Amino acid sequence: MTEPETTEAGRKGFPREVADRLADALAALGTGAYLVDEKGHIVAVNPPAERLLDRPSADLLGHDAHDRLHRTSRGEPMARSQCGMRQTFHAGETSQGEQEWFERGDGSLLSISWLITPYDIGDGHRGTLVLFRPSDSAPTARDRADDSLSPFERLALLAETTTRLTSTLDVDEALDRLVALVVPRLADWAVVDLITERDEVRRAVVVHHEEGALVTHEELQGPMPPVPEESPMPLSRALRGVASTLAGPRTYQGPPDSGIAVEQRRLFEATGIHSAAIAPLRSTREVLGALTLGRSERPAEFTTADLALLEDIARRAGLAVDNARLYQRQRAVAETMQRHLLPQMPGVPGVEMAVRYLPAPDASHVGGDWYDAFTLADGATALAVGDVVGHDLDAAAGMAQVRNMLRAYAWSQEEPPSRIVERLDDAVLHITEVPMATMIFARMAEGSGGRYELSWTNAGHPPPLLVTRSGLARYLTDGHDILLGTGARRSRPDATLTLPPGSTLVLYTDGLIESPRRSLDEGLDRLRRHAASLAHRPLESFTDRLLERSRPADNDDDVAVLALRTPGEVREGAAGGR
Repeated sequence: MTEPETTEAGRKGFPREVADRLADALAALGTGAYLVDEKGHIVAVNPPAERLLDRPSADLLGHDAHDRLHRTSRGEPMARSQCGMRQTFHAGETSQGEQEWFERGDGSLLSISWLITPYDIGDGHRGTLVLFRPSDSAPTARDRADDSLSPFERLALLAETTTRLTSTLDVDEALDRLVALVVPRLADWAVVDLITERDEVRRAVVVHHEEGALVTHEELQGPMPPVPEESPMPLSRALRGVASTLAGPRTYQGPPDSGIAVEQRRLFEATGIHSAAIAPLRSTREVLGALTLGRSERPAEFTTADLALLEDIARRAGLAVDNARLYQRQRAVAETMQRHLLPQMPGVPGVEMAVRYLPAPDASHVGGDWYDAFTLADGATALAVGDVVGHDLDAAAGMAQVRNMLRAYAWSQEEPPSRIVERLDDAVLHITEVPMATMIFARMAEGSGGRYELSWTNAGHPPPLLVTRSGLARYLTDGHDILLGTGARRSRPDATLTLPPGSTLVLYTDGLIESPRRSLDEGLDRLRRHAASLAHRPLESFTDRLLERSRPADNDDDVAVLALRTPGEVREGAAGGR
């Protein structure tokens, strides 16, 4: 596995996609903004901040924000104990302030008003967002009576919405994050209605803020009536993508014009919502549903001024839901395709076989791992495990090409494994679009005395693991050579071994051993120790427990495993050779 790319000056080790997402979120803000990590180092900065500070981003990224910017009114470095912004940063709370001083690139001072708020950077990192503007252009303090957010707080909410919602590819997770962003900050209730791919409406989320926690009301969730084509009612208009609207109990007091109106009346009666704001959830292609915010405990009603903020949030949520749906659709197609392509195991007298395939946890990382076993023309058994480079539908399709060509060559050519793989390597390079692949190809045949002989070649793949019934485990490192698709024409080696009675052979892909936080050697040692401890288990249980215990929790790759166990005793009347 390759290490993630890091930003130019962040020096924090954030993956490139995280840095790009943070930069995009801050770029959408209309005021100066920068983001610091848990140590107070700047990890993202937007163009308005660069202009106000007369500093390029390279002069800010990776530096301690307090040391780089904060000054007294006389231009002297400010003691950390006297800095109000620093104290707010350590408290981890949202706070605003006036009359702080930043040093600009030319040495002059900029008097600013500021807002600081906690910010979820993603990938397990917490940060702090700092918004600032020159004091003479700062907004007046907000009027708490109308229960609205200040302009700074609105910008902070939109920035966090963008980053939080675009950092997941799971629809349910995106909706959970959306609700946590708006409740109780904007409302007491959040309701999400989604239009499914079959144009059915489902009330996916009904959440209430109760005693400091978000409580899901499943009794109000579930299928909804179809969207009426001409209804002027607020939710119906939102689900058609027409407009954002305010609503209340009185809106649905009259005779209902549709089934959706009946469900809305039920919602208002059950929740006690006295004021609601409803906005469409849209992607660039279609209407995906509607977001409803409701107030029941707080007295202030939503106003038309709140709709602009709600629409901005709903637009970001719609794009996130659409993106997650696309990835989940790709995952479903790839998994279905892969499962149909992976074969049933052949019956080999006296030999047990177990296979497993686990898809990647991330929908974008599905594709290239595979296993195969089939009977050859001379009665021997072919065994293979491989990994086509890539994590998408192309990798899954490439896997099918490689597997089918391997079967054809192995069946038609009575040659050692090395020669079969040499032919396959040449074909992969010239008649497929597979970039590169690793694999182990083996031939198992019953030899003299009824024991099974294994011959194999390894094209850049993790080595097979052999476990005796007494619990001795070792890797078969012979027969190793470069992976497929490099274009280097060379003879490949073969290795041979007589499998001990009752032994277990494990062929697997790298998703079983690789971890971003451990070396490959640590992963191999972990697999070996777990396999040895499970040697006494029946093969099906052995395989399940090995996957459960050995696969790293932080591995984002798919996994294929083929395990076989030889007979514990030599069969009577076994052939002397084939």
